[in-house]
Amino acid sequence: MLATVTNIAEYTVTELAFALKRTVEDAFGLVRVRGELSGFKKAASGHLYFALKDDKSVLDAVAWRTLAPKLTFEPADGLEVICTGKLTTYPGRSKYQLVVERIEPAGLGALMALLEQRKRMLAAEGLFAPERKRPLPFLPEVVGVITSPTGAVIRDILHRLADRFPRRVVVWPVLVQGEGAAEQVAAAIEGFSALPPGGPVPRPDVLIVARGGGSIEDLWAFNEERVARAAAACTIPLISAVGHETDTTLIDFVADRRAPTPTAAAEMAVPVRRDLVLQVEALQARLEHAMDRRLDVLGQQLDGLARGLPRPEMVLGMAAQRLDDLGERLKLRSPTELVRLQGERLEARAARLEELVRDRIRHAESGLECQTDRLAPALITSRVELLRPRLAREAQALGTAITTVLRRKSERLEASVRQLEALSHTRVLERGYAIIKGRTDGHVLPRLAAVGVESELTVVFADGELAVRRADQPTRTKPKPRHADAKDEVGPQGRLL
Repeated sequence: MLATVTNIAEYTVTELAFALKRTVEDAFGLVRVRGELSGFKKAASGHLYFALKDDKSVLDAVAWRTLAPKLTFEPADGLEVICTGKLTTYPGRSKYQLVVERIEPAGLGALMALLEQRKRMLAAEGLFAPERKRPLPFLPEVVGVITSPTGAVIRDILHRLADRFPRRVVVWPVLVQGEGAAEQVAAAIEGFSALPPGGPVPRPDVLIVARGGGSIEDLWAFNEERVARAAAACTIPLISAVGHETDTTLIDFVADRRAPTPTAAAEMAVPVRRDLVLQVEALQARLEHAMDRRLDVLGQQLDGLARGLPRPEMVLGMAAQRLDDLGERLKLRSPTELVRLQGERLEARAARLEELVRDRIRHAESGLECQTDRLAPALITSRVELLRPRLAREAQALGTAITTVLRRKSERLEASVRQLEALSHTRVLERGYAIIKGRTDGHVLPRLAAVGVESELTVVFADGELAVRRADQPTRTKPKPRHADAKDEVGPQGRLL
């Protein structure tokens, strides 16, 4: 028979469960556990449930929903992580679990695996496609820089921009490392992209996202998916200048251009002003040289064409001769004389027509007289009445014909007068030409050889004449007349005649 034990404390199930809970929490208040994620799921409430396991054991874990937005990577089964939290029990199931306060990938291998996973996902969405890359502006007016305001990076960028081509710079200060850095960088990219043109804050023409070198953990903010998607959605051409030349982050694949260093990013953003000045001067010199050569070629072509043209004095000489000929003919038959002759012809034709009419009337009257004996008075009267309208019509038709002929002759005469006036030498003189005549005979001198020894010439202008004297002929002086009572002076040699 067993003895009754009376000195052992008695617990209820709940008391014992909570006693174990306090003991576990006191002994393992804060622990770091390394293991592989298994059975990861996110509940509708936002809490995360998963297990940590190794090759021998399994530990249940839970992360409250307040931790989910702080994760810097996407948890997945099979990923090795390090979880920091406190160990506790769950009395309702008689099980213990780890309440996780922080999750981070376990070591460089895990980070690289996570990076490759994100890279494959973004590449499958086409965010790395070359056709998405936009060209950088040749000379931006405003350069936006997203970086830390206290580091050496911003000083290097400003110094390089001032050396190459000073531009206006707008800096958006952000954290470039640690918790919250990815959110600030993504917000800065989105903020610059949302600026309206012409607003109080100038909208940049190009963006530079820059950070100095560091380890993969230090640069991890630029490997976050949110930063990569913000860079892909940016409406401003973006240059990524994160780390050194050997460092590569996800934003480098999404950006329009990747610079090996922040200083190189500034060199990509703006050209060298001095180089542009030299290039413009060289282009100006080439343009001036090309214009000179073109003018020389055109001048040579013009000289060649001029040699093929007739001499102006020959063309004017023939026109002057024709003008003289027409002038002589015009003197013989002036417009007044032509009008008089045409008038005489018209008067003669009118007289002949009137005579013809009178002959017809006399013929008709004589015929009536010859037939008086045979015709009754009534018949004669009716005959005359019949002939009178006919004679009136013929007289009217004759008058119309005369008027038409006179009008046509007058129009032809006016056309001849206008043609003669157009060919008149006075019209040529009104255009600035002049006629040279000799003073002695009044003949026109069309050539220099025709002047001969003529010393005095007459220049005929449109509004008058001008007497001129040749400059190459000496002026003849008339001898003074001798008075009748003047006595001849006799020299010592005497008078010969």
